[in-house]
Amino acid sequence: MPVFESTEVAERVFGTLFEILLQNAQFTSQLRASDLSIRLTQTHPDCVLHVSADALTVGDDAPEEATVRIKMSSDTAHQLWLGKLMMPTAVATGKVRISGKVARVLELVPILRPAFDRYPELAAEEGLPV
Repeated sequence: MPVFESTEVAERVFGTLFEILLQNAQFTSQLRASDLSIRLTQTHPDCVLHVSADALTVGDDAPEEATVRIKMSSDTAHQLWLGKLMMPTAVATGKVRISGKVARVLELVPILRPAFDRYPELAAEEGLPV
């Protein structure tokens, strides 16, 4: 049984997570300095996010074009943000597929710390298993 009961729940949780990141100056300056944008496509349920230094777009309006495109299930994203699954392992096992330079994505992991710190709280508030 999937962790997220609907697209709306997944969009709310992951949208809030990336809003937190966009309030972090280190995160936005790194995206800007690297001219990096990310499109996250999650499945079961579907959830699409586009993140750039200046904006977060969630849902059908998310631009297709991005420097890095990441695809995974919403359950896999949940496990990643909880810290129960590491990105290199997820990529190596095919749970996460990346289009673009994988090294650039892995470089971002340290600046994602504020989101890793907050995700368990966000998930618990939504009634998701942590």
